[in-house]
Amino acid sequence: MSWPTPRAGLVIRYSYLWRSEAAAGREEGVKDRPCAVVLAVETDGGDKVVYVLPVTHSPPKDPDDAIELPQATKIRLGLDSERSWIVVSEGNSFVWPGPDLRRVGDRGPESAAYGFLPPALFNAVRARFMTRVRDRRAGVVARTE
Repeated sequence: MSWPTPRAGLVIRYSYLWRSEAAAGREEGVKDRPCAVVLAVETDGGDKVVYVLPVTHSPPKDPDDAIELPQATKIRLGLDSERSWIVVSEGNSFVWPGPDLRRVGDRGPESAAYGFLPPALFNAVRARFMTRVRDRRAGVVARTE
């Protein structure tokens, strides 16, 4: 088996590095978490650069900073039953597959993908993130390889 193909809307298991952690000098995420692929582009050199947004159990301080994942979507993706939000105020970018993509246990690389967000939810997440980027109210941490 091989790594899943990175496509917009795919939810992956990833060692996310928060902007505050990067600002404090950290280069590695503290824990693996689900993250939603918001954009995947191929460079002129043939690399695939992926932009991901983290999923967290922590409610946002500002409701505009995140979109709650519906319980039915969490069940379909195989996530836990606690309330969760997709953060739209920050993200990570990396060359796919990169060292921070995570497998589940000793399963193959395909286990790094939970599945896809429903199109309407993904479109809302992407639109809010892109608005935040345009308004300079979001930031992206470029991850090292």
